[in-house]
Amino acid sequence: MEKFKSLFFLFAILIFSISAKAQSLLPDSLKIFQLSDVVVTATRTPGNIIELANSITVIDSLEIALKNANNLSELLNNEFGIHFTSQGGAGTLSNAYIRGSNTNYVLVLLDGMELNLNNDPSGVFDFSSFPVDNIQRIEILRGPQSTLYGSDAMAGVINIITKKGSDKPTLGLNALGGSFNTYKLNAATSGSTGVFDFSVSLSRNGSDGFSAANKKHGNTENDGYLKDQVLSNIGFNLSQNVNNNLLLRFVKAKSDLDQSGIKGDDPTYIYNLEETNINNETNISLFDEVWNQKLSLSYLRNVRKYKFDETPNNPASSRSLYDGRKFKVDWQNNLRLSKNNFISVGADFQYDETSSEYYYYSGFNYESLLPKVNSKIFGMYLLDQIKIGESFFTSAGLRYDKHNKFGSSTTFQLASSIVFWETGTKVKATIGTGYKAPSLFYLFDPAFGNPELKPEKSMGIDFGFEQYFWKENITIGTTFFVNNFREMFGFDPGTFKTININKAQTSGIEFYSTLKPIQGLFIKLNYTFTKAFDKSDGITKEEENLLRRPEHKAGLFTAYSFSEKFDFSTEAIYVGERDDKDFGTFPAKRITLSPYLLINLSANYTLTDFIKFNLRIENLLDKEYEEVYGYGTPGISYYFGLSLRPF
Repeated sequence: MEKFKSLFFLFAILIFSISAKAQSLLPDSLKIFQLSDVVVTATRTPGNIIELANSITVIDSLEIALKNANNLSELLNNEFGIHFTSQGGAGTLSNAYIRGSNTNYVLVLLDGMELNLNNDPSGVFDFSSFPVDNIQRIEILRGPQSTLYGSDAMAGVINIITKKGSDKPTLGLNALGGSFNTYKLNAATSGSTGVFDFSVSLSRNGSDGFSAANKKHGNTENDGYLKDQVLSNIGFNLSQNVNNNLLLRFVKAKSDLDQSGIKGDDPTYIYNLEETNINNETNISLFDEVWNQKLSLSYLRNVRKYKFDETPNNPASSRSLYDGRKFKVDWQNNLRLSKNNFISVGADFQYDETSSEYYYYSGFNYESLLPKVNSKIFGMYLLDQIKIGESFFTSAGLRYDKHNKFGSSTTFQLASSIVFWETGTKVKATIGTGYKAPSLFYLFDPAFGNPELKPEKSMGIDFGFEQYFWKENITIGTTFFVNNFREMFGFDPGTFKTININKAQTSGIEFYSTLKPIQGLFIKLNYTFTKAFDKSDGITKEEENLLRRPEHKAGLFTAYSFSEKFDFSTEAIYVGERDDKDFGTFPAKRITLSPYLLINLSANYTLTDFIKFNLRIENLLDKEYEEVYGYGTPGISYYFGLSLRPF
C-alpha cells in the first residue's frame, strides 16, 4: 500500500505543478463546454461533475424511464465498479459490491437519509425492498467516504434522490404485468401551488415468482412476493431564505424464501418486513447566500420477521424477529469565503437501538435473545473546496467521530483534479479513509458479541483521466483504484466471539464511455477489472479470492429515440467467473460460478398525451446462471406496462 500512497502524492504534485500552465490554455469561448450535470453526493453540496475528482456516476430520470426496470438492482447493475447478487427472485435479499468490497461497506441514502439496517448483524441494505417509483436520479459515489458520511461508507455511497413537485398538479396511473404472474400498480401525483410543493407515490408490486432455490437442483416450488410502498416528498417555502422538506416512506412486504442448494425447496419459509423512514430537512440561507445551513432530523424503524417449519427436506424449524430504530440529527453549514473557496462544516448525532429474538429447533435447540440495546455516535466534519483559476480544483476533508462503546475514529479525504479545457482532458486523483462501527449485534449478542470490538477500517486511492470530445458528444474515462481493509470482523475459533482479525485488498481498473454521436442516440459502455483478495493470516492461495466478486465485468446500454413518441433501448451485461462456496457441505466446499451474458430490451410508445405503453424483456438469451451458489435466477421474462396521465 505504501507504494500506492507515494504514487498518489507524486500524482497530486504533478497536477498542482501544471495547473498554472493550464490557465493560459483557457480561451473564454471554451468555457461554454463545461458540463451541466450537477451532483450533491461527492461534497454534500451542489457541484459541477466535470470539476470533481471523485468517481461518481449519475443515472438520471431519462435513463430510468428508458430502462423500465422493476427494482433498484436491475436499474444499477449495468454501471461500472459495482456488482449485484440476489438469493433468488425479486423478493429475496439483494446486495451490492462496490469495487470488490463487502456489501455492508456500501452506504445507501434516500435524499441524504441513511437506509442501512442497524438491526442486521452486518448493517447491509437490501436493494430488493426498494421499487423504482418516484425517483428523480441516483448518484453512485465510489471509494471511502466516511469523512462526510461517517460509518458504513467504507467503500462508496449510493444516493437515491426523489422527485420534487413543480408546476401545476399532475396525476399518473401505471400498471404492469408479465412473467411469473408479476404485476405492479402505481399511482403518483405531484405539483406546486405558491409556497407549497408535493410529490406522492403509492405502489403495489407482486409476483408468484419462481423457485428461490435453483431448479437445476430439483427445486420446483415457486416463491412469490408482495410489496407495498408509500413515498412522499412535501416542501414548504417559509420565506425567501427558509424552506422545509419532509420525506415520508413506508414499506410493507412479504416474501417466500428457500433453503439454498439441493433440496432447498421450503414452502414454509416466510419473510415479513415493515419499514418507516422519516426525514425533515430545513434549509436557511443567510447574508446573500454566503452562509447556508441545513438541519436534518431523520428516523428509521425496521422490523423483520422470518419463520420456517419442518419439511421433508428440512427437519428443523425456526422463528426470528429483528427490530431496529435509528435517530439522527445533522447540522451542516456551508460558507462561501470567496468566489473560489467554499467550506462545509457540520456536526451530527446518531442513536441506534435494536433488539432481536432467534429460535432454532432440530436435533438440538438453540436460542439467541438480544434485549433492547443502543449506541450513540457524535461526529464533526470539515470539507474545504478550493478552486484555482478555471482549471484546478481540490477538496480536503477531516472527520472526528466519538462512539460511546469503542471510542473515537478519525478519517480524512483529499481529492484534486485539473481540466485542460482546450483539449477537453481531466486528470484526477483521490485518497481517503473509512471506518465501520461494530453493529449492536456484534457488540452485544450473547453468543457472538464482543463489547471490546474496534471499528473496521479502510484506505482507498484512485487516479485516472477523462477525455471529453466536446463537438462529438463523446466522453472516455479510466480510473485505477486500490482499497485496503483491516481490522475486519471475524470469529474466534475457540469462543465463536466476534473479533478484529481479518484483512483484505481490492484493486483494479474501470473503463467507461458515453456517446451521443447523432440526434436521439445515446450509448454507455464500460468494463471493470477487479482483483479482490483475502489478506488475513493463514489464508492459502486457493482461498484468497473473495467470494462472489467477478474479475471481469462489462456493460453496454444503447437507447435510440425514433421520434417523440417511440424509443427503444437495449443493454448487455457480462459477468465473469466468481468464487463461491457450497454451504450445504461441511466444511463448505469452494466452487466456481460460470460466467454469463444478459441481454435486456426495453421500449416505450406514447400513443397520446394521455396514454403510454412500455415493454421490457429480460434475459433475452434465456441464459441459465447463478449469482449466489444454489439460488435461482429468472429465464427469459416479459413485462408489459400501461401509463395514463389524466392531467
